[in-house]
Amino acid sequence: MEISERIKFMRLFKGWSQDEMAAKLHMALSGYAKIERGETDIPFSRLKQIAKTFEIELSHLIGLNEKNVFNVTGNHDTHDNSSIINIYPCEISRLQHENEKLRIIIEQKDKEIEQKDKEIALLQQQNIDLREMINLLKGE
Repeated sequence: MEISERIKFMRLFKGWSQDEMAAKLHMALSGYAKIERGETDIPFSRLKQIAKTFEIELSHLIGLNEKNVFNVTGNHDTHDNSSIINIYPCEISRLQHENEKLRIIIEQKDKEIEQKDKEIALLQQQNIDLREMINLLKGE
C-alpha cells in the first residue's frame, strides 16, 4: 500500500473529511488532496506531522512495519538459544472489520446497560410505592 493510500485510509478510518484533515495540518485543501492522490512528494516534516495527527508512529505510516523480524531470547546471555519469529501486520481490512464488530458489540452493551438502569429505577420506585401502601394499610 502506497503512503498516499495509507494516509487516505487513516483519514477515513478516523471519520475525517479531507477539509478537516487539511485544517488539522494547517494546509490548503488542494494541497492535502494532492497528497492523498499521490501527486506530490511529501516532506519528512509533513509526514511526521501527519503521523502525529493520526496518533500513530511514523514507521507505521510509511510502512516500515510491513515485515519485521524479532530476535526472541529466553535470557540475556551470549549463548545462541534464540529463535527468529516473523511477524506480519494483519490486513487492514480485516482489522477494520473487527473494529466495526467490536464497536457494534459495545453499542449493544451500552443499550443493554441503559435498559437495565431504567428497569432498576422502575423497580426502586415500585418498591417505594409498595412500602407506602403497606404503611397506609397498617395505618401509620
